[in-house]
Parts: sequence; structure tokens; C-alpha cells
Amino acid sequence: MNIFVGNLNFKTTEEELRGEFSAFGTVDNVHIVMDKFTGRARGFAFVEMPEQAEAQAAIDRLNGATVGQRQIVVNEAKPRTEGGGGGNRGGGNRDGGGGGYKRREYNDRY
Repeated sequence: MNIFVGNLNFKTTEEELRGEFSAFGTVDNVHIVMDKFTGRARGFAFVEMPEQAEAQAAIDRLNGATVGQRQIVVNEAKPRTEGGGGGNRGGGNRDGGGGGYKRREYNDRY
């Protein structure tokens, strides 16, 4: 099972997370997500545990627990949606048009 871990302290290491989760069973992988531009942690991670029951026990016990002086959020990771998420970011008028109010005298003159 893939587990999402949020609200992490930026100094939390993969080894620390592995230690927290391994108390509930086998941990296959721990991945702290890093910002590709700054190289700093983004404050969330993913933990993979092969056994469903062990993963669920870890979620139940660690959600709301304090790790690295922060109360973490732990739940089952949702699969990414097509397009990488972000939802509808809207659009708007991209044709360079615009508008605004112009006084009638101005329109008549020009």
C-alpha cells in the first residue's frame, strides 16, 4: 500500500520516517518529495508498505502523531489523475482583448 505523509518538518529524513513506520511492519520504500528548483524538502512524503494490514495499522496510529515537532497527516495515497493534478486552473480572455469603460464622447471622437 502506498501511504501519503504530510505536514512533515523540512528536516525530517527518510531514515526517521522508515523508523516510525517500521514499528508497524515491513517498509519497502520511503520517498521524501523534494522541490526540483531549490532541492529542499516540500513537506510531504510517500511510504510503501507491502502488507495491507500493517499499512492500515500505521495509518491509524501515526495520523496526528508528532514527528520532528510537527503533527503529521497520514493516509492512503490517492493515485495521480491524468495531467498531474492541479485541477482546473481557469483561463480567461487570452486573446489580448480587453475592455473597460470608455466615455461616449471619447468613442465618438476617435
